[in-house]
Amino acid sequence: MSEREGTQVRGDVNTYFQDGMWHSRIQGEGQPFSSSPRQERAIEAGRERAQRDKVEHIVRNMNGLISERKSFRGDVREGQRLTG
Repeated sequence: MSEREGTQVRGDVNTYFQDGMWHSRIQGEGQPFSSSPRQERAIEAGRERAQRDKVEHIVRNMNGLISERKSFRGDVREGQRLTG
């Protein structure tokens, strides 16, 4: 799937903070597949799903900005960590 939604591809896994909880969902789907009060658990769930589906895992901080992204597609962007 190559339909672009911002800087993400439909099907990538997005981990984000909303309504006092950390969530992971597949980009393009409405409901999260995992929710947790702990950021670490939500990131772990998102990473495991991204690895399984061979897609990118994007982690957003509490302000919604991308803080980390890791590709499990095997492409050159694999393992990028953003600072700022």
